[in-house]
Amino acid sequence: VKSEGPKLVPFFKATCVYFVLWLPTSSPSWFSALIKCLPIFCLWVFLLAHGINFLVSHRSASRILAGLIFSAVGDAFLIWQEQGYFIHGLLMFAITHILYSSAFGMKPLDLKAGLLMGLVSGSCYAFLYSYLSGPFTYLVAVYIALIAFMGWRAVAGMQLCNDLWTWTKLSACIGAMLFMVSDLTIALNKFCFPVPYSRFIIMATYYAAQMLIALSAVETRDEEDFRKRS
Repeated sequence: VKSEGPKLVPFFKATCVYFVLWLPTSSPSWFSALIKCLPIFCLWVFLLAHGINFLVSHRSASRILAGLIFSAVGDAFLIWQEQGYFIHGLLMFAITHILYSSAFGMKPLDLKAGLLMGLVSGSCYAFLYSYLSGPFTYLVAVYIALIAFMGWRAVAGMQLCNDLWTWTKLSACIGAMLFMVSDLTIALNKFCFPVPYSRFIIMATYYAAQMLIALSAVETRDEEDFRKRS
């Protein structure tokens, strides 16, 4: 908290600005896009504050930074989703989930977690299926598969039974789960039925998810510091 907390102060301030201004979605503008993306920009700065050499030498951290960049572009597209840019935003976030999955890695494999994530995501798609039409029928299926895979890789990193977990792996796990909650709320609200307080739920879980995933990128640095102290 002492080492990473101060670097996140701009993110918390930018998030407060978004919720305080609460700009109407009915009148999209570049200013609205800036305010929405500002917390994600602050997470770029958070990772860059650890040094370019750190990002270059640790692929997981650089991939999370790349994911945050694509997320910001996706956020901007979603500002104009009613003007036909929803699919563009969907594509940007699909790339984000691929990058995050790559950052989390494939070890340990944990097939049980993968099976559980597959059952949960499959159930969600089965529920959404009757509400989908046209290209969204398969686009949503692909997107759910990607975010479920990302969630699996984040959960697999948590080895609570073996007592091998770290606080950064916990951050990645919780962040991935919150991202899934945010996207599921978007899907329900857009395709199925109005979700009460949907925008607040979507953005609160989304910003928290991105912050926690960004925090997970500092794990390799923590391990290096531990080895030096030992």
